[in-house]
Amino acid sequence: MPWNPEKYNQFKNIRYQPFFDLMDMISPVDIRNAVDIGCGTGEQTSILSEKFKNTTFLGIDSSSEMLYESNKFVHDKLQFQQSSIETFLTNDSKWDLIFSNAALQWVDHHEKLFKRLISKLNDGGQLAVQMPVQSENFLNQILYDLVQEKPFSDFLNKWKRTSPVLRMDDYAQIMFEGRLSEIQIIQKVYPIIADDPQKLFDFISGSALIPYLELMSENEQEIFVAAYKKRIEKEFQKFPAIYAFKRILLYGKMSVRFS
Repeated sequence: MPWNPEKYNQFKNIRYQPFFDLMDMISPVDIRNAVDIGCGTGEQTSILSEKFKNTTFLGIDSSSEMLYESNKFVHDKLQFQQSSIETFLTNDSKWDLIFSNAALQWVDHHEKLFKRLISKLNDGGQLAVQMPVQSENFLNQILYDLVQEKPFSDFLNKWKRTSPVLRMDDYAQIMFEGRLSEIQIIQKVYPIIADDPQKLFDFISGSALIPYLELMSENEQEIFVAAYKKRIEKEFQKFPAIYAFKRILLYGKMSVRFS
C-alpha cells in the first residue's frame, strides 16, 4: 500500500504546525546548501526555500507517489530526488542544514542514524528534526496492542513495528557527543479535536497504519480496520474527544573546529 498524498494531507493544518515550529528554530546565517529528508510532496521544502532564499535545497523521499506532487515546486535553488534515507546516508555529501519533519521515525537504529546524520554536517551546520513520539501516543498504543491479538497477529505473521524513537536524554547525549551546540530538545503536544472515531482513524490511517495494512489481504484489511475503529471508539468513550498527539523537536548546531 503506497503513501497517499491526498489522505496524508487531509490533516494538513495539524501536520504543518510542527513543521513551522521546527523551521523557526533554524538560524538563517551561513546556510548555503540544505537537504530536506522525507520531503513528501515537496510543499514544505518549498516553504523552507522561500524563507531561506540564498540556500540551495534538495528534497529527498523514497515515495514516488509523494514526489510526483513536487514537480510544481522545482526551481533553480530547489530540486527533488527519489532516494531512501539509507541511501542518502551512504553518500559523501556535506550540508549546512539537515532538516527532517515527521520522517525519521520510519528509520530504525536511531543511535547510529543520528550519529551518521551529524557526521554529514559542515562546521556551523544545523540539524533540525521533528518526529511523533509514537510510543507515547494513544492511537499508536491501541494499534500496537491490537496487532498482537489474534487473528491480526496471524495476518501479520506476528510482525509488529516497535518505534525507534529514543528518550530525550538519549538524543541529548548523542548530539552532545557529536559536537553539537545550542541544543534544543522539546516535547510538545499538538492536540487533535475529534467529533467522532472516524476522524481519529483517518488521521492515523495516513501514516502509522500503512505498514500493517500493506502486509494484509484486502479481506484481512477490512476485518482489521473494523476492529481498530471499534477499539478507538471504546478507548475514547466520549466524543468530541481530545487526542494529545506528542511530538519531539530536536535542534543543534555543529561546533566550528579551529586548527
